[in-house]
Amino acid sequence: MFIQPLAPVGHSLLLSFIVAACPILVTLFMMGVLRRPAWQSSLGGLLVGLVIAIGIWGLPPGLAFASISNGVVFSLLPVMWIAFCALLLFNVAVHNGRFDAFRGWLIQNVPNDRRILLIVLGFCFSAALEGVAGFGTPVAITSALLILLGFPALDALTYVLIFNSAPVAFGGLGIPVTVLGSITGLPPDVLGATIGRQLTPFACLIPFYVMALYGGWRSIRQTWPILLVAGGSFGLTLLVISGAGLYSLSNVLSSSVSLVASILFLRVWQPEPDPDHAIDLSKLDENAHAQATPVPLWQGWIPWVTVIAVVIVWDALHIARIGALPVHWPGLDNAVFISLYKTAYAAVWKFEPLGTGTAILVAAILSAVLTRTTLSQFGAAIATTLRQAWLAIVTVALTIGLAFLMNYSGMTYTLGYAVSSTGMFFPLVSVFLGWIAVFLTGSDTSGNALFGNLQVAAAHQLSLDPVLFASANSSGGVMGKMISPQNITTGVSVTSLKGQEGVVLARTFKHSLFLTFCMGVLVVFQQFVLR
Repeated sequence: MFIQPLAPVGHSLLLSFIVAACPILVTLFMMGVLRRPAWQSSLGGLLVGLVIAIGIWGLPPGLAFASISNGVVFSLLPVMWIAFCALLLFNVAVHNGRFDAFRGWLIQNVPNDRRILLIVLGFCFSAALEGVAGFGTPVAITSALLILLGFPALDALTYVLIFNSAPVAFGGLGIPVTVLGSITGLPPDVLGATIGRQLTPFACLIPFYVMALYGGWRSIRQTWPILLVAGGSFGLTLLVISGAGLYSLSNVLSSSVSLVASILFLRVWQPEPDPDHAIDLSKLDENAHAQATPVPLWQGWIPWVTVIAVVIVWDALHIARIGALPVHWPGLDNAVFISLYKTAYAAVWKFEPLGTGTAILVAAILSAVLTRTTLSQFGAAIATTLRQAWLAIVTVALTIGLAFLMNYSGMTYTLGYAVSSTGMFFPLVSVFLGWIAVFLTGSDTSGNALFGNLQVAAAHQLSLDPVLFASANSSGGVMGKMISPQNITTGVSVTSLKGQEGVVLARTFKHSLFLTFCMGVLVVFQQFVLR
C-alpha cells in the first residue's frame, strides 16, 4: 500500500505546498498568460503532475496511471455524458427552430435592451439550467443565446461564467450538499441552510456586480429595479427554501421564481430606452427570414420546461438507482493510504446508466417528439453536438485525470493541509480550499468530497464551527467554477472562441479571486461576529 507523504520536499510543508501547486500553476500560466488552448494547458499540467507525483511524491507508476484512467472514465460518465446530452438538447432546439422561437419570444416579451436580456438570460435562465445540468452547459447554452442577441462572444461568456457562481452549490438538485453531508457526517439540511445564508448576499448582489462590469454605474442607475427583483427574489427564495431543509429544491425553485418574477416585473416597469444598448432588430429579422419556416414563439419554451420537468421527476422517482453498479477500480481501490485522514483511499467508480445525463437525453427525445422534429433534424443535431463536444471531452478528461492523480498521490492533500495549517488566518483562506478543488475538477460536488473532512478537522483543531467551514468549502468552491478549464471549455464549444479559452480565463480570473476573498471575509464575519 502506498502511504501518501504530506511534506516530501525537504520535509518542509511550505516547499511541498509550492511544488504540489505546480501542475495548477502550469495550467493557469499556459491558459491565462501563454493563451494556449485548454486541452494543451491541461495536458501540460497533467505531464508536470505526473513527473512530480512519481518523482517527488513517490507514487508508483502503476498507481499513477490507474488514478489517471479512473479520472478519465469518471470524466466520461457521468460528467461529459451530462454535458453532451444537454448540448444535444440545445442543438435539437436549434435544428428544429425552437431555439430561434425562444429568442423571438424574448424579443417580443422583454424590453429591447441588452442589459435586461443579460439579467433575464445570463442570471435567471442560466441558473435554472444549472439546477438540472451544470458542468458548463448552462454557460454554453446561455452565451449562445446572448451572442445571437448581439453580444460579443467574449463578453457573453465572461458575464455568464460570473453569473454561474451563485447557483452552483445547489446544482443538480442539491447533490453537492448531499455529498458534503455524507463525507463529513454533518446533517445535510443544516449544511444546506448554512450554505444558503452564505450565498444569499452574493445572489442578491451578483446582478449589480455584472451590470457594473457591463455598463458601468450609469447602467446600474438605469436598471437597478430589475437588478433588485432578479437578485432579491433569487436570494430570498434561496434563503427560505434552504433554511427550511429543502436544499435539493433550492436552486430550481430560486431560479424559477427569479425568472418568473423578473419577466412579470418587466410587464409593469421598463428602463428608459437607451440606443446604446438596443438590439438591432433589423439584423435579427434578416437572420430569422433566412432560417427554416417559423414556428409559434411559445414553443421556444418546450425544450427547457421539458428538461426541468423530466429531471425533477427522474430524481423524485430515484430512476438513477436502477441498474447502478459500483466498480472497484482495479489496482487502485484501497491501494493508497491517506495520511491526513489515516484511512485507505477507496477508488469506486459509480456506473449509472440511468443517471442525470440519460434523463436529459430522454428530455431531448421527448422535446423532439413534442415539436415534431424530423429524423434528419435529430441526426443533424447529433452530428453538430459531436463536432462541438469532442474537444471539450478531451480537455475535461485531461483535467479530471490530473485531479485524480493529485488526489491519489497526496499532492492535493498537501495543498489542503498547508492551507489548514495557517492558524488564525484559516477562517479567511479556508474558502480557497474549495476554490482549488473546483478549479481542478470543475465540480462543487467533487470539491466537497475532496476537502469537506479537512475543513471539519481544521475547524475542530482551532475550536471553530465545523458546519460553518464545511459549508465554506462549498460556497468558496462555486467561485472557482468560472475559471475551471472544464467549465470554460464546455462554454466555448458552441461559440467562435474555440481554442481561445485562455482569453476567457484572463477575463474571469481576477473576478474569481475577488469574489472568493469576499466569501472568506463573510465566513470570518459569521464565525467571529454573528456567533
